[in-house]
Amino acid sequence: MTRFVALAAVLTLSLAACGGADDKPAAGPPATTPTATPTPSATESTPAAPVTRTTTELTKALLELADLPTGFAEDKDEADEDAKPFSSSSSRCKSLVKYLNATKAPGSKASVARTFTGGQEGPYIDYGLDSMGTADEVADLRDAYAEAVDSCTKVALKTDGAGSTSMKVEKITAPQYGSKPFAFRLTGTSGPKRGLEYAAVVTGVDDVILSVGVLAGQGTELDPATEAAVTKARHVLKPA
Repeated sequence: MTRFVALAAVLTLSLAACGGADDKPAAGPPATTPTATPTPSATESTPAAPVTRTTTELTKALLELADLPTGFAEDKDEADEDAKPFSSSSSRCKSLVKYLNATKAPGSKASVARTFTGGQEGPYIDYGLDSMGTADEVADLRDAYAEAVDSCTKVALKTDGAGSTSMKVEKITAPQYGSKPFAFRLTGTSGPKRGLEYAAVVTGVDDVILSVGVLAGQGTELDPATEAAVTKARHVLKPA
């Protein structure tokens, strides 16, 4: 899940996110018979059993420093799970604020993440994997997150020692990797962090939500970062 809280810790701020999806199982073909007697209606195929992923398995599927271009370093700071940097006075933003303040995907069975920095000026890139059990769970969370973004136009980001920044919320074109990718951007429009941008994508790799977040980037990092993350996750996380 996207973790603005983790990236924000690197910038003395805070952040978070979720999911993608695969197609649901199709119904089985109708039974056929030459006899005139009525045949029973076709039964739907049984949904796939939930997949159990361990944190060790997910960690192996995460990008590591060796996978990134030169000039990056891994940030070892842990995200503050009690931090709640985002808020809004609008009831329409309640769900989005909840997702942004999360450090892992709601309903996640196992969650891992790594954050990398390209220097004091950025970019800061966060990669996350959350095991949801089934592709349907991934799809449901991804859709709920997309709906939350559509419903909200701005949120407030509280920065330690510097007050609050108003952040514009908008959906953006997602990099086309993984299952049903979805992306959005937060942009500081007023306050101490005016001009700060955070872009994130959430997508599915079977029963796992993959998220990539870029803070203080140049606008070109999200696509290649997502491609690399999805490629490695698909290679390591074999379907059950």
